[in-house]
Amino acid sequence: EAFRAWEQMIEPEWANVHYEKPDYQAISYYSAPKKADPNKTLDDVDPELLAMYKKLGINVDEQKMMNNIAMDIVVDSVSVATTFKKTLNEKGIIFCSISEAIREYPELVKKYLGTVIPQKDNFYAALNSAVFSDGSFCYIPKGVRCPMELSTYFRINQAGTGQFERTLLIADEGSYVSYLEGCTAPSRDENQLHAACVELIALDNAEIKYSTVQNWYPGNKEGKGGVFNFVTKRGICEKNAKISWTQVETGSAITWKYPSVILKGDNAVGEFYSIAVTNNFQQADTGTKMIHLGKNTKSTIISKGISAGKSNNSYRGLVRIGANADNARNFSQCDSLLMGNNCGAHTFPYIESKNTSAKIEHEATTSKIGEDQVFYCNQRGIPTEKAIALIVNGFSKEVLNKLPMEFAVEAQKLLEISLEGSVG
Repeated sequence: EAFRAWEQMIEPEWANVHYEKPDYQAISYYSAPKKADPNKTLDDVDPELLAMYKKLGINVDEQKMMNNIAMDIVVDSVSVATTFKKTLNEKGIIFCSISEAIREYPELVKKYLGTVIPQKDNFYAALNSAVFSDGSFCYIPKGVRCPMELSTYFRINQAGTGQFERTLLIADEGSYVSYLEGCTAPSRDENQLHAACVELIALDNAEIKYSTVQNWYPGNKEGKGGVFNFVTKRGICEKNAKISWTQVETGSAITWKYPSVILKGDNAVGEFYSIAVTNNFQQADTGTKMIHLGKNTKSTIISKGISAGKSNNSYRGLVRIGANADNARNFSQCDSLLMGNNCGAHTFPYIESKNTSAKIEHEATTSKIGEDQVFYCNQRGIPTEKAIALIVNGFSKEVLNKLPMEFAVEAQKLLEISLEGSVG
């Protein structure tokens, strides 16, 4: 059904990005790393895969692992391992791959899957609904605070493969969960497609923190290759619930994503903190949507865009306040930092308010890294590359502070790496 709907749809062209459209027939929609067994522990995972993760600085060994992070690992189209399942099960928390959830907990999946992002929501969501094979599933029971960070790690390994994972996260009444998502892909000359869907459901008084560090392959210095990252992410907040999206986007040739929150219940809170870095020929059109429906709903948007090389970085945000959303409040802040003379930073804010009691604030700044700042650092023995990293870190601090400790360190390193050589 989703596939038929997708065939009728037209690929969107309104985003501020330019690319050659993928040949959807040429993409391999399913690719599995060697045979998968549902009851596997880490001992059964292909040692080559473990070596690959080690090289990426990710330790998957439960004994050596940071003791407060449970992980689900998805390579190409299949979930290859989930750690700490037993510890989580004791609290009634379900954390597994979505394929396992469909087998083991069909009633939960049926009840919630597709409720936030309908099959025919948009071109890429319809494609995902038609072909998704795996992804993560998480359910936190009533009143439970998840004792550890939950984490999913996505990697596109196989050439010519697209990745179409589906993540479904349900926080039942009064529960809390912090979820981390990391993404990488090796260098390839041709473009690869990543079209995922993430659905978050925060029931009354629940809180979900969702953090992403995205490092898909961005293409080479001439702009050849790279991942097309076309993702739909959306959460729905019931009464007194809170959803907070934090993202650090440094990879992919093209990024098209708008993690959104529907503030349905009264007193619901939505937050969006983002750093988007583009270098060389990368293009990003990213932002958020905050849809205020309930009374006294609040949303905060803080977006930091960093452009270098010949890249283009666009922020596109929508704040919509419904007629019944009395006393709704929104604060948006968009800061752009330009490095060099060939890159672009664009901001497209959309504000729609149907309620006179709403308060909406919007701030925006655009700045360049000044020669005097770099000179000042050089005088104190700080080399130019380090000085740039220092300035960028300061610029991004507000967002980095929102990430869990282990992730923030990784994100800082990523920012430095992705801007290496960008100062000529």
